[in-house]
Amino acid sequence: MQVLVMGGSLFNGRSLVKVLVESGHDVTVCNRGRTPVTYPDGVAHIAADRTDADQLRSALGGHSWDAVVDMSSYHPGDAELAIDVFSGSTGHYIFISSTVTYATGSPSPMAEDAPDDRGPNQNEYGLHKLLAEDVLFAAHQADGFPATTVSLSMVMGPHNALPGREQRMFARMLTGRPVLIPGDGSTLGVVGHVDDQSRAIESILGAEASFGRRFNLTGDDAHSDTRYVDVLESVTGATADRVAIPAPIMDQLWDGDIKLPFDTGARPTMDIRSTEDSVARIMPHIHKFQLATIIQRLQPNVHRWDHDVVFSVDAIKAIGGWTPSFDFPGCVADTYEWWQSAGGLDRMEYDFAWEDEILTHLR
Repeated sequence: MQVLVMGGSLFNGRSLVKVLVESGHDVTVCNRGRTPVTYPDGVAHIAADRTDADQLRSALGGHSWDAVVDMSSYHPGDAELAIDVFSGSTGHYIFISSTVTYATGSPSPMAEDAPDDRGPNQNEYGLHKLLAEDVLFAAHQADGFPATTVSLSMVMGPHNALPGREQRMFARMLTGRPVLIPGDGSTLGVVGHVDDQSRAIESILGAEASFGRRFNLTGDDAHSDTRYVDVLESVTGATADRVAIPAPIMDQLWDGDIKLPFDTGARPTMDIRSTEDSVARIMPHIHKFQLATIIQRLQPNVHRWDHDVVFSVDAIKAIGGWTPSFDFPGCVADTYEWWQSAGGLDRMEYDFAWEDEILTHLR
């Protein structure tokens, strides 16, 4: 198929381009061209800033694709522009969204019919993903625009651009840092391997049964916080210095009743338009981000620390015939191998002062 990838230079997009080429598709990438990246042989590049409507229309007008996978649409205006540019010129438009759109506290595993959060607890990123999806599905209902939403949850794998997640945990393990475990460690999360998720997207290209629908996408091997640390021990060969944070203290930390200084090192941010925009969007929730990433369960609308965050991927399995190749230990092992080859502990310095404040409080 002739496939256009909007974005395609960072973590998820980079993997998708590789998987599409490996699967025999003819791939074109459209982005600003500011991120240094070596694409696989045969990949064409169109330089355009999607925030500049005239530039995007000029760059993409007159072209047609069997499928467009849009990794860089974040706002309703982006969706409106995509409809304008791609109506009549693509057989399938896939909008990459996020599971942050779901309401916190929904029973796990959450399927696509779980309640959305459009209220005051939702941040701009999640709300705008929902509003963009509304625009696309309205166009599908009105004019048959062939839109599909794929909502990504936690992702792991080589080239992760967010070092505050598993890479930070690798550093904790190898340097003997205490590993803080919320409550009794039984809270469940799930993560998918980036290449598995790319293969899932590839599996539904052109599938008319997917038009006008949303699909969750992550792994299917849920892990507790305790199992997360168990697997890290097995993969790294290090023994974790486990420190439990009692549930009442976790509640106080989460609710902001215990005030601690913000951590300034390698803070996780969402890749939206720029680092500055990303930080501005999450600053009201930053202490919850820090708590959520003590283990791995980062959701930008921040499901409470003791709420399981697991998503069903049965729908996309049924449409595309896809199943994940990586279980959770496989995800960790593959990511750790890449991290070590990319510099390991020399790759980045982390500021653990905020965690030290928690340890001091526990004593």
